[in-house]
Amino acid sequence: MLFEVVHSTSYQYAETAMEAYLEARLTPPARPTQQILAHRIDFLPIAQASSYTDYFGNLTAFYSMTLRHPQLKVVNHLTARTATHRLPAGGLAPSVAEARQILGSAGPVIFDYLQPTPTVPLGGPSSNWAREFIRHNLPLGDCLESLNSAIFSELKYHSGATDVDTPLDQVWERREGVCQDFAHVMLSVLRTAGIPCRYVCGYIETEPAAGGPLIGAVATHAWVEVLVPGMEWVALDPTNNKWQGEQHIVVAVGRDYLDATPVKGTFKGSSSQKMKVRVTMRRIPEKP
Repeated sequence: MLFEVVHSTSYQYAETAMEAYLEARLTPPARPTQQILAHRIDFLPIAQASSYTDYFGNLTAFYSMTLRHPQLKVVNHLTARTATHRLPAGGLAPSVAEARQILGSAGPVIFDYLQPTPTVPLGGPSSNWAREFIRHNLPLGDCLESLNSAIFSELKYHSGATDVDTPLDQVWERREGVCQDFAHVMLSVLRTAGIPCRYVCGYIETEPAAGGPLIGAVATHAWVEVLVPGMEWVALDPTNNKWQGEQHIVVAVGRDYLDATPVKGTFKGSSSQKMKVRVTMRRIPEKP
């Protein structure tokens, strides 16, 4: 499928800001399942930006605005072609116990994706879910699907119910949140069960031609990648109860939301600011 994406992040200051500094993880990687045909990040006001690759392999733009400005805007323009995802049957067939044993030899490769973070603590309610859904004698692929479906069924998607600072304990208690909360719950359960996994930030199609709208399509979306035997990553979207497919575009990865935040930074001024985010991912007809 061919898609055009426009992702706008706007900051409106109550009073003119004197300086602003941003990091933007908005450059999608080339993958077998996604081909990047065109990409551009516009920073307004215009200023020179540099780039670097962060610890998790995300190409990151760094923007500095050292002049007074009443507002700031970042617009990500992207054209990409996606392909069908092939699930590795050999990596999903082993039991959970076998998968843990095989992946244990990966050592440094998986270490970061098994650890707790302030945003994704381990244990607590995740322990009960890990025992229920990630059973050591069952095939890993079946367990992943069961967990994905359980999160979709037990948690209610409620825009505005949480923010980036809401502790995972509150998400468990309320059983509601947004896509990043669904992803954090899944990460916590899997890591508690000893399965390496990482957070994915990206886009999903805004208005699908068939099958109804996908949840979380009006802003950046979040889902989870799991490392399986064979050292392949497979991805599940618990917010929509499906595997990652042609309607997903990966932009950045990390241990949690904080590692893969699309745009973050700081400004120097005497007042507050309001942020607005809008994403459209529109399917483009392929030419015959």
